[in-house]
Amino acid sequence: MSDDPGQGRRVGRGFTPDFLTELFSNPLDPGYADAAARRAKTGQPARSGWSVGPVGLVVIVLLGFLFAVAYRQTVAEEPGRAQARSGLVAQIKQRQGETDALSARADELREEVNRQREAALGGSRAARLRELEASTGLGRVHGDGVVVELADGPGGQGSLNGGDVGPAQVIYLDLQSVANDLWGAGAEAIAINGQRLTSTSTIRSAGKAILVDFRPVTGPYEVAAIGPRGMRKRYESSYSALTMRKVAKVNGLSFAVRDADDLTLPAAPEPRLRYAEAAVSPSVSPSGGGESSGSGTSPSPSGGGR
Repeated sequence: MSDDPGQGRRVGRGFTPDFLTELFSNPLDPGYADAAARRAKTGQPARSGWSVGPVGLVVIVLLGFLFAVAYRQTVAEEPGRAQARSGLVAQIKQRQGETDALSARADELREEVNRQREAALGGSRAARLRELEASTGLGRVHGDGVVVELADGPGGQGSLNGGDVGPAQVIYLDLQSVANDLWGAGAEAIAINGQRLTSTSTIRSAGKAILVDFRPVTGPYEVAAIGPRGMRKRYESSYSALTMRKVAKVNGLSFAVRDADDLTLPAAPEPRLRYAEAAVSPSVSPSGGGESSGSGTSPSPSGGGR
């Protein structure tokens, strides 16, 4: 208590080392306590709330009006957006159906061309051609091998629990790593969701989509490979297998490797011809008595293909 008569009587705060005891014994801050004491001494009533002036009332009414107009416009435009969205979905499905039909027709024509070509070549040349097509990915192949299955985790992109291993979603780099390590393990032919890989194949992303040779593939992903015995064991010890198992353990992404018997991998699309050279350049003898084969090669008269 202060001895100075010029100062009002104040309630002192007792010292205590216990913060909780002090908080409950003196719940009111000293500044608020002084203000309450002054109001009680002068007889001023305490403020019980806040008041809104005319300008504030106008602002509140205007904001409410704007919100109501925005909400009404949003609700009014929703049917149009839904109709446009459904129209786009229908067009996409129609185009996909047309693309599938054209792809099936292209496969039929390719088979017909192959039959006629083998009939024209015959014998060892046709067999050699089939071997080259199988090794380059331009021919359908059958055999035993390995299938690697990948699928997004329950959380998809929203799951980031793995920290340094990334989201629980299959990305194009995962498919690249799996395909490269399968080649390294001895694979002779590989296909991703039915898309055959060749020496010029690309696996990349466009937004959230994964493209294999510019064709979209969706999960779950199946990487099928035909190769010799022991290919699965070699692949299991590869970098991509160890990494994907870590991601699957941390983030819940699905990853599995299994043996597969009698796999059938389709042929890749015919490559676009970029340039060509004649293997043998015929020349006419000066006497005109016949043709003889030159020992060298020369570019085709077209100056290089398409």
